[in-house]
Amino acid sequence: MLKALISRIKQGYRTYPFPAKPPIMPERFAGRPVLHCDKCNQCRACENICPTGAIALKNNQIYIDMGKCIFCRECSRICSSGAIEFSGDYRLAATRRDDLLYCDKEAKLVKMLDRQSRRIFGRSLKLRQVSAGGCNACEADTNVLTTLAFDLGRFGIQFVASPRHCDGILVTGPVTKNMNLALKKTYDAVPSPKFVIAVGACAISGGIYRGHAETCNGADDIVPVDLYIPGCPPHPYTILDGLVSFLGRI
Repeated sequence: MLKALISRIKQGYRTYPFPAKPPIMPERFAGRPVLHCDKCNQCRACENICPTGAIALKNNQIYIDMGKCIFCRECSRICSSGAIEFSGDYRLAATRRDDLLYCDKEAKLVKMLDRQSRRIFGRSLKLRQVSAGGCNACEADTNVLTTLAFDLGRFGIQFVASPRHCDGILVTGPVTKNMNLALKKTYDAVPSPKFVIAVGACAISGGIYRGHAETCNGADDIVPVDLYIPGCPPHPYTILDGLVSFLGRI
């Protein structure tokens, strides 16, 4: 026991000082896209290669729906003119579905809760996580937030076992037909006021399963979504930034 205590003391404080200090993202991380419409030659190669139909060219303008994008980066690789590139910006969350439609204009970030909601939930938010047919990637990156490196609990955000004890639900996965009713019942069991957070391309739009007969194309048509966190899967810092920005802690 004494050796364990000494070892722990030597380790020191291991939680990264986010948001006071911006995180250092991996070199291969693909974050918010940067679009250079003036370079686009309208060849539509990016539009044709996108596996989820996230890219559209209209009126000499490139649009990327971040709610559909799986960050495969095939569009940037095939673009010979360099009109599409992915930055290292991890801030991707939005409070409106329309705000996930990117062009070459400045992206719209998360809008914090109103003052009354921040007074109630700003320092204590309990969430029930619902895996609605996910592949476990978004679930894994959500679960890791409770570890020492991220320490989600220091912001007053915790995951609980029962919807009766939570303030909202965090949905991952495309919402399969078998999870449709379960998601509805979970939402109905949460006392009002309540929030729904859709994490990952699948939960937002259905992702690569969009249009499949056995999915509901995300949570939007089943329950009202208050916060969208895109990615496939989103980086833990993308999820963390979305949550704390939503609560007005950044």
